[in-house]
Amino acid sequence: MKSLKVSFPNAQGLSLAARLDLPQDEQPIAYALFAHCFTCTKNIKAAVNIAAALNREKIAVLRFDFTGLGQSEGEFAATNFTTNVADLVAAARYLEQQHAAPQLLIGHSLGGAAVLQAAQQIPSARAVATLAAPHDPRHVARHFEENRQQIEQRGEAEVKLAGRSFIIRKQFLDDLQMQQLDEHIRGLKAALLVMHSPRDTAVGIDNAARIYQTAKHPKSFISLDDADHLLLKEADSLYAATMIAAWSRRYLDVAKKPGIESSVIDNRVTVSTAQQGFFTELFANGHALVADEPTAYGGTDRGPSPYEYLLAALGACTGMTLQMYARRKKIPLHKAIVRLSHQKIHAADCAACEANDGKIDRIEREVELIGDLSDEQRRRMLEIAERCPVHKTLHAEVEVVTSIRGEG
Repeated sequence: MKSLKVSFPNAQGLSLAARLDLPQDEQPIAYALFAHCFTCTKNIKAAVNIAAALNREKIAVLRFDFTGLGQSEGEFAATNFTTNVADLVAAARYLEQQHAAPQLLIGHSLGGAAVLQAAQQIPSARAVATLAAPHDPRHVARHFEENRQQIEQRGEAEVKLAGRSFIIRKQFLDDLQMQQLDEHIRGLKAALLVMHSPRDTAVGIDNAARIYQTAKHPKSFISLDDADHLLLKEADSLYAATMIAAWSRRYLDVAKKPGIESSVIDNRVTVSTAQQGFFTELFANGHALVADEPTAYGGTDRGPSPYEYLLAALGACTGMTLQMYARRKKIPLHKAIVRLSHQKIHAADCAACEANDGKIDRIEREVELIGDLSDEQRRRMLEIAERCPVHKTLHAEVEVVTSIRGEG
């Protein structure tokens, strides 16, 4: 993904730091807004992974630091749940003015409660997803229950949350007491996805049940199984990200692609590989794909390897070519199944190869033709398989021209 550093003013004119994550070399089909958990920041791993997954679906994501947190201006002690909701509305306004109004709202923990309340003030929202969200914002006060008496008597207290110190003032508690989230959930005019782990010890699964029961349809629930509250395990945040990306496409207002007669064929492929590991994001003619290497080779096995994509290209081309020929010749081919494998062999073991030393690439291709075909038709189809364009490319002389793009 392409991540841009941006900022926008909140209701008080303070600058809020944000990241706008965009699909690599692709125009977004929609924009999403992410609200992080209590005292977290926009860079929490769950937010980054969810943004990356949505980018692969060509959905841009704005994730920002609430007032007084991360790189945003302001004093955290002067904030509360109401100001968090106002920050979300300001973020939505920024997207609407600079790009496009957000259609998807995502909130983690207290951020989930915030998006549920903010949704009514963001009319563009068509889908809302919550992760480990409390049904009642007052739930967050449990984190500093032992300091409550001091806060009530002195007006504020220093509390430790996740190893960091924060000043919590009485106005924060007073603001929580005023919140009535149920009416906002019942009045939600967007599809709702509730995601929660039954093993969440910070915010119990009963909170998800209450949110779900209060909401009207369309609504969905997905269990995060054994995930912790912060989704610290990468596999958990990646799973949540994938589910949100798949679910949200059903509700987003995405313009239909033009018909094949009016579309311009674009064979551009964009590939982006980050610094760590081999996980790679691809866009092929606007379609999102991923590539990787097996764990034995230092990858994370989250997608096919480059050679597996090579085999897939040859297999797909073979199947398409066979079906095209069968339709033209009225051959009753119900389905063409192509199985391929790749290996390096010694050139001396290849009788038909010009090279006689070193190693060469060998691709074995098996074609299964399902249908009432005669023996002659099957033999002809085998000949046609050799004529698929990718097959010809692999046997032809290929020129690869490489240039450097970027600074310098």
